[in-house]
Amino acid sequence: MRPPPPATTSRPPLFLLTLLLLAPRLTAIPPPPAGARIIAAGDPRFVYEGRFDFADRARPVVIWQASRIRIDFAGDTVALRFADARGQCFFNAEVDGANTVVAVPAGPEARVSLAGLGAGRHHLVLGKRSEAAAGTTGFRGIELPAGAEAWAPAPTPPGLRLEFIGDSITAGACNEDGAKDQWEDRRTHNGALSYAALTAAALRADHRNIAVSGMGVVTGWVPVKAGEVWDRVYPDPSSPRADLAAWVPDIVFVNLGENDGSFPTAHNQPFPAGFTDAYVALVQAIRRGCPSADIVLLRGGMSNGARNEALRRAWTAAVQRLEAADARVHDFVFAHWTEQHPRVADDRAMADELVAWLRQQSFEHLR
Repeated sequence: MRPPPPATTSRPPLFLLTLLLLAPRLTAIPPPPAGARIIAAGDPRFVYEGRFDFADRARPVVIWQASRIRIDFAGDTVALRFADARGQCFFNAEVDGANTVVAVPAGPEARVSLAGLGAGRHHLVLGKRSEAAAGTTGFRGIELPAGAEAWAPAPTPPGLRLEFIGDSITAGACNEDGAKDQWEDRRTHNGALSYAALTAAALRADHRNIAVSGMGVVTGWVPVKAGEVWDRVYPDPSSPRADLAAWVPDIVFVNLGENDGSFPTAHNQPFPAGFTDAYVALVQAIRRGCPSADIVLLRGGMSNGARNEALRRAWTAAVQRLEAADARVHDFVFAHWTEQHPRVADDRAMADELVAWLRQQSFEHLR
């Protein structure tokens, strides 16, 4: 398993900071055409789904992969407005089901226009493809033609809420790459087609994807550990804690351990002796933060989760301790796994396995 670049905080890593400082600053976006309608990001017609930084309601920061912004609008064009983008930020801009991949350039302001949409009312879903640790951006709202209207989208009926906590497997890293994993261009890392997103879609569920490539429980390819960031606004131990009461999951999935196995193996080190205790402590912390949720402990998707015997023994010991103490902790092991990062076809196979298993369970929220 090739490690991702060390981008684990709300700020770009040092090499990205250097590039940003050397690159010419983007000029401010031009003023909108005369009469154009600006729908600011703080407008209540926007629906935000995911863990955002709302410290400034005028420019909420889009952080985690698979976070989504929804609104309905009229007109043949729409411009997406961003601010203070750092690192690499890629989005799926889906209008009436037709998707455009949007790259948000790093810099103080950016404007991306979508045209040729046709007349009538449209539904926009703007979803972050790329990982939180690779880059973040502020969202400033949308720009519509003169006289065009915007509406709040049709309300989604209350339904199942799923939260996924994991590493690159859960984030969807490399899932649209070719024959080899690559980390230089995150355009091909699509959180919207991770097994997490596909599982949620199959169950018609809302979901959150709190995953960091390279992250482990005790050790990994990046410095940050899962216990330090699972409940933070950013993938940064120093960032504020998220308001866990603002969105309460029905089921929390934890898929961690791949990097605890792959990193020491690559460096001729033993498997971390403290994994079982640290994994138990992590899940107990999740339980305190999500007292009403079922918690599903996942293993697999890549070679260490499937075949690393030291990881299997340590994970099984943790699972046994947790399930003995908490009747609402469960476990599931994927049969499907890959040597490289899962591609979309692998994500679909994993989601199919997980959905089939979930439909056989008697969880309160699945009835």
